[in-house]
Amino acid sequence: MNFLVSNNEIKLVKSLAQKKFRDIHGLFVVEGEKMVAEARSSGFIVEKVYLGREVGEAAMSRLSLMSSPSPALAVLRKPSDIVLEDLAAYDLPDKGLFLVLDGVRDPGNLGTILRIADWFGIDAVFASRDTVDIFNPKVVQASMGAIFRVGFHYCDIVPLCMKFSQAGGSVYGTFLDGDDIYSKDLNLGDASPSVIIVGNESNGISDAVSQVVTERLFIPSYPRDCRGSESLNVAVATAVAVAEFRRTTL
Repeated sequence: MNFLVSNNEIKLVKSLAQKKFRDIHGLFVVEGEKMVAEARSSGFIVEKVYLGREVGEAAMSRLSLMSSPSPALAVLRKPSDIVLEDLAAYDLPDKGLFLVLDGVRDPGNLGTILRIADWFGIDAVFASRDTVDIFNPKVVQASMGAIFRVGFHYCDIVPLCMKFSQAGGSVYGTFLDGDDIYSKDLNLGDASPSVIIVGNESNGISDAVSQVVTERLFIPSYPRDCRGSESLNVAVATAVAVAEFRRTTL
């Protein structure tokens, strides 16, 4: 016998595909047995879990935000500290490696960057307010559970980076005219904070944010004097940059 799922429940879950309703209700959706299991074991508040074996395939099809419904879906509450409104009150870390995202718009890229941050042990990820919503269903799925393990905040990133710099940290940015990352003496974040900024898929790091960068980095192509593609995908560039910072600590 299947448990009854009301039309109001289905309407609520389906509405969470849109940021407007995620903000209104303070909720978001995760799908997939592994993702739901990770959600349940995380510090996130799980409001409701729907399992195909309990509610039936027809109900899961109506609930799902995916083209192919999974056997499990959960509705979670968004963390209350996802947006840092008062940077003056933010307790600045005295060391560590951090990522700052300047206008990353593609959900797949953000989800992949979260996985990269999780894999390489990034201490936290900060994003400009025009970065795609981390609770977008495509971001959530692309993160493969990293959304539950990586500290993430939206904020005004210019004053944030200025705070890191004023505290003696290094603020790196990825540019096509920067210094070769492989020959650069990098601040690894073990004695003072180290921040890596990556920019928008089309326009890179904005002019305003570039003004607070203290070190400009470039990932060279191979061969170095024969560049083919115009640039790297932002998630790929993030992986290469973070890997180089971590490589030198091994």
